[in-house]
Amino acid sequence: MSKAAPDRPRRRITAQFYKTEAGNEPVREWLRGLRKEERQAIGTDIRTTEYGWPIGMPTCKGLGGGLYEVRTTLEDRIARVIFCMIADQMVLLHGFIKKTEQTSKADLDTARDRKKKLEARLREIEKKQKQKARTPK
Repeated sequence: MSKAAPDRPRRRITAQFYKTEAGNEPVREWLRGLRKEERQAIGTDIRTTEYGWPIGMPTCKGLGGGLYEVRTTLEDRIARVIFCMIADQMVLLHGFIKKTEQTSKADLDTARDRKKKLEARLREIEKKQKQKARTPK
């Protein structure tokens, strides 16, 4: 008789990088500019969020308006990745090194703008799919 494999934890949500209209991935590009150990620490916190969603402090914090942040304490500084939820997708909108106690207006505005653009693209796709479904063959 063989032993059953132990239940592995499953991702509750999946992280995806936000893509601009031009196909760039700003968070991935930002991560590439960090040291390997920093990328790994941020990746671990994103993975913790994927497996533990909904998760609270100290790893994740709601910012309001459908935005959340993954909080990573690095050796000598603090990193944040702001994301939104689209269905079961965690869309990574903006990453930055925190310089003040509060998240700057500019960083929040960047994330809000990307979220609006993403939602507009998704509405456009949905609209096209509905039109296509109504078109007789």
